[in-house]
Amino acid sequence: MNIQASSNSLNIYSLLSQTQRLRVSDGEVKSLFDGCISPSKLLVLIWSQLGDFDNLEYAWWLQRQKEQIAARGIIIRAIGIGDRNSGLKFCEYTGFPPEWLFVDAKAEIHSILGLYRGLSLQLPILSSSQKAWLNLMLMCAGIGSPGTLKEVFRGYKGDKKAPQLIADEEVVKGTPLPPMKGSFFKAAGGTGFQRPFELATLRLRNMTEVLSNWSTYVPDSSYLTQRGGTFLFDSQGTLIYEHRDRGILGFAENMSNPLSFLYE
Repeated sequence: MNIQASSNSLNIYSLLSQTQRLRVSDGEVKSLFDGCISPSKLLVLIWSQLGDFDNLEYAWWLQRQKEQIAARGIIIRAIGIGDRNSGLKFCEYTGFPPEWLFVDAKAEIHSILGLYRGLSLQLPILSSSQKAWLNLMLMCAGIGSPGTLKEVFRGYKGDKKAPQLIADEEVVKGTPLPPMKGSFFKAAGGTGFQRPFELATLRLRNMTEVLSNWSTYVPDSSYLTQRGGTFLFDSQGTLIYEHRDRGILGFAENMSNPLSFLYE
């Protein structure tokens, strides 16, 4: 949603400008805005668990459009839930620059910003970790997570409003399936748009990566259901766009093209 300048938007910028967290690149506690010199726009991403599939997908889009983002002078900073090892593994896999990524082990910034904690059914007989897993599974089924099932199905059926995700000559590896060439999806649906099973295949690759390195990506499962948010500021620190995640696979207003808000 677009945001008009308000005292609330100024408070968010001020709060973030005073936020210090551990930076993944060097393990030092630094200001989130350290090194943000005269950006035309400042994109701040408050991510959920770094092992959350949403964040791997978000980082994939950022990597895909990194040249367009750099050409517009947009500086990016992100805070994710985890520790430095989580952050290093995330950056190694996604290509997200570790100097842009900070970690918050207890999701404190998420609480301060009032971001959605996710479904929070409480069963006294379960530990905090078990409760988080139960609530996560229910959210994956769409309970307390609007739009999740619709987005899952979009990954399988394709989307003519979305761009093609895998080049015909690209080979997708790292899934339980044999290596798959992009031309396979051409045969399944054509070219120039998101073909059937194309996005689902990329998500399967992300799932395989996380489950293969679960303890690294998710050192504390208590925060599995916590959702994130996106905040875009202009050169004066005015909030011009924000998106607060309402559920799993809901990290953007326009999931067909999650970064379209940067170019509006």
